[in-house]
Formats: sequence, C-alpha cells, structure tokens
Amino acid sequence: MAVFRSGLLVLTTPLASLAPRLAPILTSASRLVNHTLYVHLQPGMSLEGPAQPQSSPVQVTFEVLDFITHLYTGAEVHRDLDVRILLTNMRTKSAFLPPQPTSVQNLAHPPEVVLTDFQTLDGSQYNPVKQQLERYATSCYSCCPRLASVLLYPDYGTGELPMEPMDVPLLSTIRPASPVARSPKQPVRGYQRGAVGGTFDRLHNAHKVLLSVACILAQEQLVVGVADKDLLKSKVLPELLQPYAERVEHLSEFLVDIKPSLTFDIIPLLDPYGPAGSDPSLEFLVVSEETYRGGMAVNRFRLENGLEELALYQIQLLQDLSRKENEEDKVSSSSFRQRMLGKLLRPPHNRPELPPSLYVIGLTGISGSGKSSVAKRLKDLGAFVIDSDQLGHRAYAPGGPAYQPVVEAFGTDVLHKDGIINRKVLGSRVFGNKKQLKILTDIMWPVIAELAREEMDRAVTEGKHVCVIDAAMLLEAGWQNMVHEVWTVVIPETEAVRRIVERDGLSEAAAQSRLQSQMSGQQLVDQSHVVLSTLWEPHITKRQVEKAWALLQERIPKTYQALD
Repeated sequence: MAVFRSGLLVLTTPLASLAPRLAPILTSASRLVNHTLYVHLQPGMSLEGPAQPQSSPVQVTFEVLDFITHLYTGAEVHRDLDVRILLTNMRTKSAFLPPQPTSVQNLAHPPEVVLTDFQTLDGSQYNPVKQQLERYATSCYSCCPRLASVLLYPDYGTGELPMEPMDVPLLSTIRPASPVARSPKQPVRGYQRGAVGGTFDRLHNAHKVLLSVACILAQEQLVVGVADKDLLKSKVLPELLQPYAERVEHLSEFLVDIKPSLTFDIIPLLDPYGPAGSDPSLEFLVVSEETYRGGMAVNRFRLENGLEELALYQIQLLQDLSRKENEEDKVSSSSFRQRMLGKLLRPPHNRPELPPSLYVIGLTGISGSGKSSVAKRLKDLGAFVIDSDQLGHRAYAPGGPAYQPVVEAFGTDVLHKDGIINRKVLGSRVFGNKKQLKILTDIMWPVIAELAREEMDRAVTEGKHVCVIDAAMLLEAGWQNMVHEVWTVVIPETEAVRRIVERDGLSEAAAQSRLQSQMSGQQLVDQSHVVLSTLWEPHITKRQVEKAWALLQERIPKTYQALD
C-alpha cells in the first residue's frame, strides 16, 4: 500500500455521529499519510449525486469547537503526523462576514492523496464517488497533479462494515465564564480583531487548539505574541527551545494554512502584557487554563490605562495520556523537550584520525551541572572514561609535561616549598586576567590533549569501544575536534550556583563569577549532539543516561562501521 507524505481528509459525517468513530479514522489515515494531514470539515455533504458538490459554510457552534479539540486530542496518538484542521469554510455569528474564497487555497504541503469517511451503500471503493471526491478536493485546494483518493472507514483494512456510532460527549473546549451551561448548538460569536500568546515551541496539538479557537473568533486580524528573551528564562530546559525565528516560521505556516483570509501580526512577547495590554483595537484574548490569571491581569492593566476589557476565552488543557514521571499532566512543550534528553540532535562527526576501533564522546557542562556523576554512570555502563582534571594534575606534577613551562611562565612563587605547583596561587594569578589565563591555557590545553590521546590508546589496548573525555572546558579548548560526539549536561544557572556554594563553600557571588567565566549552557548545547540533565532525582538521571547509552549502541555500527 502506498504511503503519502501529505494528504487531505474530507469528513462528511455529522460531527455528533463522527466523534466516536474518529480514532479509527485517524488511525486509518495515519497508515496512508506520514507527514501532514489536512482535515476539511463538510458535515452532511454527499459525494453520490450527479452534480459536483460545492463547499458550503459551516456554522461554528460550541459543538464544532469541542469537535476540533476532540480531533486534535485524538491526533496525540499519532504524534509523528502533523494534523491541521482547515477553517476556511467556518463561519461565526458576526455582523462582519469575510468573503467566501473564490479560488483554490494553496497549502504549505500540497496533498498527494484525498481521504474521506463518506460511505457508499455497499461499502465498496465506488469509483464515481472517488472521482467526485478528487474533483471536490481540487476545487477547494491546490493538490498534487496526480491526486489519489481513498474512502476510509473506521475499520479500514479489515473488510468489515463499521458498527453503529454511539453517543459520546465531546471534550469541552471553552470553560464557561459563568455557572450557566451553554448549549452545544449555540453559535459562537465572531470579532474583528483579537490576540493570543504563548511560547509555541515545537508546535503541538494543544497549541493547535488554542490557535484554532483564536482563528475562528477573529474575522479580520489576529495578533500572536511569541514569548522571547526574559519570558523564556523560567522555562524547563530553555537551552532546547527552538530559536525565536524557527518558532515563528512554523507558527506562520500553520496559521496561513488553516485560515489564509486572516491578517496575522506575529510579534515577540517581551513582557506579560504584550500588545493585549495596550492595543485599543483588540476585542478578545484567548488564554489557556494556566494563563487565565494572566488574562485577568491584562484586563486590569487595560482598565487602569483607560482601555476596554477584552473578552476572555479560556481554553481547557489537553491531558497527556503518555506522560512519564517528572513530566507535566498536560500536553506541553516542556515535556517534549524532556523527551529530547539522551537523543541524538545532529549527525556525529567523522574522525578518521582517531583510533579506528574507538568511538569517542566529549562530555561537558557548566560547573555544578553534575557532569562527573554522568561520567560515572557511563563508566558503569562500560565506557572508558578519561578525566581531564586528573590529566591536569599529572601535567602539573614535578616532571610532568606542563611543570617546567608553567614555572618559566609564572615564576617560582607559584610553587609550594616542596616544589609542587600551588594551583590556588596560580589560579588567583590568572583569574580575571585574560592575558595571563591565555598564557596558562596555551600551555595546558595542548598538553592535556596529548595525554588524552595516550589514554585513548590505552582504551583500545583494554578492548574498549566507547571512550568518554570528561572535560568542563572541552569546547573552549577546541577538543571537539578529537571526539565523534559532544554530550552536554545542563541545569539552570540558579541550581548550578546552589550546588557550587554547597560543594565548594564559595559565596554566591564567587559561584556566579565562576559560571560567568565559562561558556553558557546555551552555547554548549548549540554545539552538542546529545543533551542530558541532572535537574531531577538521581534515578531519573540514571534512566536518561541508560537511554542515551542504548541509543548510542544502536547508531555506532551505522555511524562508525569499524566498530562491528
């Protein structure tokens, strides 16, 4: 059976009847489409008449909003499939009526196949119906030239007719502002201009619900605030956040796909209020359950500045049924970032100059990150670990390769009475003095690198296939040129300061000063292949490292055939 990258799913069954059958329909569609699945709602449409069916407006009721949430929730089972519900033919209760589209809509990924839940009387792939489906799809959207068509059923592939649908209540999308229950058939009001905000990292189905409601409510313009800079500092694993430009690119593509008739103003959100707090032309604000208080604060701020309150629409969170320990209950980007820990983020380096039977990992992280504990876990799993600090001690020792050059550069006053280099005195000499520090590192880094190469040879002799160089200054020293992959351990700077104070007895100011002299976690991650974090309990770190190790074993034969 052919699998297509992108497809268009035309749903013709009335929503109340379709809801309980949606999961198997999505499962069936996911077998045929592996990239982007566009969904077009046209309940009640028939494909069996002699005349070509025409797209007609769908009145947006609370039932429609709830169905959209239900569909995106169901799509969570197929996370690799990018589902997008098209809103072009949706109409709200509004005095302002946008013009009906007069030409086909261009989509970011032109559909290669059109699917539908429409059922023929005999349950067969009835050819005239398929032809009508193709004509309908191409009259609404710009599709690939050779568009294929498939009639889907909830039990697609089994050869059996579907069971009669059961009445199943849909998930509630908008939490009522008052105890008065709303009717599912109640039309949703439209507005000319409104706003929505968020981080929108790795655009997921909960984001899509939030954005879809905002796009349905807005008839002319939607202002979208995208969190940036200071608003990102409190996020979990901010080092793994997509760059602002990348988040905006994905967001813009999605918004233009689902409702091209809108004007979108996507701007950086640098404070909690954003344009919603100051733009007098805005009429509504869409928030989630967790940002509802922020929406209330925006309205207070507007009243204080002589502006009218915004109509607040509070969207319920999607529950993450596949969450793991220490992840959030809701579908969230922070959980997705946690799931990236231990995974390969970019292709490894090819290092033909390294021993042909040895795969080398460079392990780094800011001071206090827990790098040493990760190194120990990797050693327990079978890696040969090279501790760069220990190599430094060997290099400094009398008779060591760095001893005489250091004494010549910094004088005998950096020595103890017994002739051993006093590293505290030497450290005070170079700390805060870039010129003196460069003199020291120009001596030490090449020496430690040479000692590390000797240790690699010893690893080969001992029959080891994976070697880990544990080095806080790995990237500063340029040692990434002698490893296949860089692995970085990250934690928030506040946690790193707390650990340094507790471990080394330094003041907070001294601990912060130490961190400022190193590359930041973000700078390290930007050059890393794998990221780990010791932010949570030790058993969670252990699980991360074991996951990273298992994935490493899977890719080593593919990346480095000499290891077979």
